[in-house]
Amino acid sequence: MSESNQLPVDRVAMLRMMPMPADANVHGDVFGGWIMSYVDVAGAIPAARRAGGRVATVAVTSFVFKHAVFVGDLVSFYADIVKLGTTSITVDVEVYVERNRLQKEVVKVTEATLVYVATDESRKPRALPPT
Repeated sequence: MSESNQLPVDRVAMLRMMPMPADANVHGDVFGGWIMSYVDVAGAIPAARRAGGRVATVAVTSFVFKHAVFVGDLVSFYADIVKLGTTSITVDVEVYVERNRLQKEVVKVTEATLVYVATDESRKPRALPPT
């Protein structure tokens, strides 16, 4: 996962969110759990597309908070599939914020790796469809 002072130009953000005061502590720092929940949502989007249906999160193998996120930051979540198994899909998620919109400061704040498993209607693991 690369470091950058600009948003990735060769990728499309899976999600863009702006945290509100209810998402933060009294000092305006956004709760880590808020970020973690949207990282999971962002990672599930390409996983579900590749699986052709339902997926479940089975592991978070890495999660690093590099910088704080503040109320009013525009938070962008980028997700890429990095590994496929028989039923599993490993996704890297990078999170960037745009703050101080007049100066357009971009900061990479979080990176994570999650593993999803494709599931059937009974929520049992199923094989990924061929590409």
